[in-house]
Amino acid sequence: MSKAAGFTLIELMITIAIIGILASIAIPAYGDYVRRAKALEAASSLSTLRLKLEQFYQDNRNYGASNQCGYNTSQVVSLTSDRFFTISCALAADAQSYTLKATGSLQSSNDHIYTLTDTNVKATTKYKGAAVSGKACWLVSVNRTEFRGGCLV
Repeated sequence: MSKAAGFTLIELMITIAIIGILASIAIPAYGDYVRRAKALEAASSLSTLRLKLEQFYQDNRNYGASNQCGYNTSQVVSLTSDRFFTISCALAADAQSYTLKATGSLQSSNDHIYTLTDTNVKATTKYKGAAVSGKACWLVSVNRTEFRGGCLV
């Protein structure tokens, strides 16, 4: 009589439990990694657009016309949407200041809002779906209990 070779039910259940524990740690960490990568896209787009608007200001002595940032008949600063964020620009009435805003445009990033002004003031107004106040930087990670996380400079 030969003994059957293979795994017992207990061994299989222990293996599944270990895989479950590892997955419960790895999946949220991966989500935070993806969120930080998307924040880099927003920061890059806002900084590039700010540079274009400053170049526009050097040529025209204002940041735009007709309530549009960087707009006249000879030059247009494009506000194209990025892959994960929609970029918008709010121009002051005198066209001497503006505020750029990057709002998440997909489900996984729509809980983030980053802003940048003409004086290079960076702010995060919404992060992971919660309102943030008093953060003069672009958040990329936060402590689990309070908004005192890492800033993207």
